[in-house]
Amino acid sequence: MTIHKEGYKTIAISTIVFGVINLVSFYFLSARAPLISLLIFVLTFGLLLFLISFFRIPKRQLTIQDNAIIAPADGKVVVIEEVQADEYFTDRRIQVSIFMSPLNVHVNRNPVSGDVAYSQYHKGKYLVAWHPKSSTENERHTVVYRKDGKEILVKQIAGALAKRIVNYLSVGQQVKQTDEMGFIKLGSRVDLLLPLDAKIHVKIGDKPQGGVTVVATW
Repeated sequence: MTIHKEGYKTIAISTIVFGVINLVSFYFLSARAPLISLLIFVLTFGLLLFLISFFRIPKRQLTIQDNAIIAPADGKVVVIEEVQADEYFTDRRIQVSIFMSPLNVHVNRNPVSGDVAYSQYHKGKYLVAWHPKSSTENERHTVVYRKDGKEILVKQIAGALAKRIVNYLSVGQQVKQTDEMGFIKLGSRVDLLLPLDAKIHVKIGDKPQGGVTVVATW
């Protein structure tokens, strides 16, 4: 396991805060109220471990498959339905949505290899990530991948806790399947808009792993 670069600053600041709080607690409370001092240590240490785990990148055998669309994120499949596209596309598409809790790995990966045809950031609200309107009203970043004349859309969506979406892609860039495409801090959601003839390999309630699970083939 390694730590994602997006976490370096947050973890460094949190470690300093952890040290200061516990030094003050030890100095003023350890003699008079040792149990309270111990409780402060346990709680702050637990929060620090949570922050470190949030930015973790576990070692995995990533899936490279030419005709497959790989899960861009860890989480739980909460939506599989045919929808009318409201950005970039004008046709109907199959939407697959993956909800990411704060406990999930939050690295986002390219579902396919190909060219970046579209990359656009949108300011927005911070509705809970499973809210139906979060796809269109929340802060989000949309990317369209083009491969062999076919296109899919991936949308990184901020949730009620997520306040920062990071995306590393730009239009015209060539990308490789399962390489990093971005990161979302805290709870969030990722939507895939796929062609209607794509064969879906997941169902509602499944828990895909980013870069590993085959969501669909085309």
